[in-house]
Amino acid sequence: MTTIPFGRFHRGIINPMPTDLQAKLKTLPKQPGCYLFKDAQGSVIYVGKAVNLRQRVRSYFQKSARQSPKVVRMVRRIADLEWIVTDSELEALILECNLIKQHRPQYNVLMRDDKSYPYLCLTMHEKFPRLLVTRRVRKDGSRYFGPFTNSGAVWSTHQLLHRTFPLIPCGKVWSGEPVQRPCLYHSMGRCLAPCAGLANPEAYRAIVQNVILFLEGKGDDLFRQLEMQMHQAVEALEFERAAKLRDQIRALQEVLQKQKVVHPEGINEDVIALVKDERGACVQMFFIRGGKLLGQRHFFLSEGAEDQPGVLMSEFLKQYYQDAPEVPERILLPYEVQEARIIAQWLKQRRGSAVEIRVPHRGEDARLIDMAAHNAELVLQSLRQEREQKAEWLESALLELQEALRLPTLPNRIEAYDISHIQGIAPVGSMVVFEGGQPKKSDYRRFRIRWHPESPDDFAMMREVLTRRLREALEGDEKWRTLPDLILIDGGRGQLNAGLEALQAMGFQIPAIGLAKRHELVILPDEPEPVELPRHSKALHLLQRIRDEAHRFALTYHRKLRDERVHRSPLDEIPGIGPRRKKMLLRLFGSIERIRQASVEELASVPTMTRRLAEQVLSYLRD
Repeated sequence: MTTIPFGRFHRGIINPMPTDLQAKLKTLPKQPGCYLFKDAQGSVIYVGKAVNLRQRVRSYFQKSARQSPKVVRMVRRIADLEWIVTDSELEALILECNLIKQHRPQYNVLMRDDKSYPYLCLTMHEKFPRLLVTRRVRKDGSRYFGPFTNSGAVWSTHQLLHRTFPLIPCGKVWSGEPVQRPCLYHSMGRCLAPCAGLANPEAYRAIVQNVILFLEGKGDDLFRQLEMQMHQAVEALEFERAAKLRDQIRALQEVLQKQKVVHPEGINEDVIALVKDERGACVQMFFIRGGKLLGQRHFFLSEGAEDQPGVLMSEFLKQYYQDAPEVPERILLPYEVQEARIIAQWLKQRRGSAVEIRVPHRGEDARLIDMAAHNAELVLQSLRQEREQKAEWLESALLELQEALRLPTLPNRIEAYDISHIQGIAPVGSMVVFEGGQPKKSDYRRFRIRWHPESPDDFAMMREVLTRRLREALEGDEKWRTLPDLILIDGGRGQLNAGLEALQAMGFQIPAIGLAKRHELVILPDEPEPVELPRHSKALHLLQRIRDEAHRFALTYHRKLRDERVHRSPLDEIPGIGPRRKKMLLRLFGSIERIRQASVEELASVPTMTRRLAEQVLSYLRD
């Protein structure tokens, strides 16, 4: 056997390494940068950064290295390697964050949030900014405040600010040009009417700055400003304006009294705690702005059970703050992280000023860390209970289903099929897979129906889909080899019989049933009458869930093909006619029919067209 200078070791056994990978390991530079490990299919399975690429990457393949079980599993799958050299460790960290976000590698610790939290957004890039509620943070120049864990609270705050300040209440974008008459909101004093050209941009911006003060947690500063303006209005005998300011102050006081003060000195900071055990890892964050606790949020970390807490926290900081709408002046952590210095440099670059990363051991800050950790533990406990209850429900549903359908084995793997089309247009089929009662989306498949009869035939389409799926299994394709314990067909007796014909023709004996939508009746092959399961039975609910997923998957694909058909033009199929030439031809001639009637000289005179292309277009359209 040829000696391999670098080997992948697992329990004392060397796994042969691809020759190309050996060669790449010898040419690694000693500079900072990022490295990407790939598997045999070319998929990126891990992204890392290093101050010295040569030293760090080669360490994965050394016999003496003490690697965690996760790293051992990863190294055994590495078939290829790429690297990108950077000028500094900071650049490597920024690049690593972007690559992880792009590839979502299997063996990296990935941040997962099971909820979409609402934010308040001020559209600062507009001449007259609007206050909106959104669940998506974009890099568009707007200011985002949140996240809010309670959607009711965010809408209450939204309504309060619109009642208190004359922001644009209709949600429309206005340039300040007089395009319409002012609406009722202007008459009520709730809007400055930029739609009618009546709003002063400077006065409106001053109002927006007051809203920002409030949303940044600086409500006390805003309260003092409004109180001073109220007294000035009284002295100037502007009693109507003073009354409006008084009402604003009362509304803000009501909200400020509900906010919990944790730092009298008005600090902006994020408090982060992490709890990990065999169930996984959970990160809990508290958002403190202006010394007040404004919100909280939790995240789950993939691969969290095996990694060290410091590694998990470091990976979380990089992933969260890459897209965070705001970086505070201080971040509190439960323990030191190895990359704290370089992460602080990166956050300083993002914030525009210094960011302090602290590990408190006593006092109010340490108490906040403990409170966040307690919340993270409660989240993990809740997650475990949910999983146990879900597993128990699914097991009970599968047992009920086996008994109701008299199946020889527990239907652990269920495949469901559906057909979608409109009068035969863009016909498609779908196959969805549930294992253990849970969707297995990696095994989902879509079918574009190949046989197009003069009149739509759902039965023939179902027969085609099942035949193609079973043929792939017979030909030994790895992706199709696993057969189901039960086939569920969306439809009645006709669709089920078509599926049974495909099973018989391909030589398979797999239990199959149909589920009719109208009365939710289960159609069995050997039963003349359909079976009506109890409306509240777990078995029926599981079948409905699987059937609905097959229908959704088929309908989504059908809509995609139908939209492509609607927006497609004969010009798209002519070689050499790209989007620019297509747009130019349609703009000058107006329609495909007029292009067809044009002469070669007329088409050749269009900018970017040639005589040869003009002849080719007419030949295609006139044939």
